[in-house]
Amino acid sequence: MIDAETWLWPILTAPFIGSFIGVLIVRLPVGAPVTLARSACPHCGARLSSRELVPLVSFVVLRGRCRHCRAAIGLLHPAVELAAVGIAAWAVLADHDPVRLWVDCGLGWTLLTLAWIDCTSFLLPDVLTLPLLLAGLALTFAEQPDALADHCLAACLGYLSFQGLGFAYRRLRGRDGLGGGDSKLIAAAGAWCGLALLPFVVLGSAIAGLLASLGLALAGRMVTSTTRIPFGPCIAMAFWLAWLYGGLLDSVFRGP
Repeated sequence: MIDAETWLWPILTAPFIGSFIGVLIVRLPVGAPVTLARSACPHCGARLSSRELVPLVSFVVLRGRCRHCRAAIGLLHPAVELAAVGIAAWAVLADHDPVRLWVDCGLGWTLLTLAWIDCTSFLLPDVLTLPLLLAGLALTFAEQPDALADHCLAACLGYLSFQGLGFAYRRLRGRDGLGGGDSKLIAAAGAWCGLALLPFVVLGSAIAGLLASLGLALAGRMVTSTTRIPFGPCIAMAFWLAWLYGGLLDSVFRGP
């Protein structure tokens, strides 16, 4: 049983991480500065004080409205902050190792950021995908130096396979089907998960993409061959599941 001290800190930290993720989601796609610009109300431009930026609490205390102009505050930031808490709680349930728990949370929060940005902007920024790839290789080197070659190969194969699929789609359809960011994210998955789990990530991503298309169709949206569906969230979910439950997946398919 995991002790309270182990799980409490990631849960308490999560809303603050979520607040920063919200900033990344808004500013990265438009190239706005992330760390230097002060937060301000998008309606009246009033600079927000620290007491107006307390994750979740400020939104509740202010009743979802700007203190200066009373305009409604968007739901993006509280939604992302709650999602970050959900990621931390999921990691707590999946992993009882105190150090590994923070690694799980860091990966989950990064994937949450990428998935959300791709959903809203159809972008997977290099400033997130490339450090994520390097972090996977660095973690592998720290924990399993002998597996580094395997994970490097998985990253290369993941990247080249998606680039190949994207190239083939362009030749056949005359338009892009997979973005370069998708290839880099699947490469990051290979760097973290290794060759054995890369097929699970690819297959899981494809299944998630099909389910997303089905969900849109059931919701009444017209889904055609030209409908744009962000694939980053599909890769992120499959990547996350493979990382958390890779040992179980491997044992199921390999047998005892």
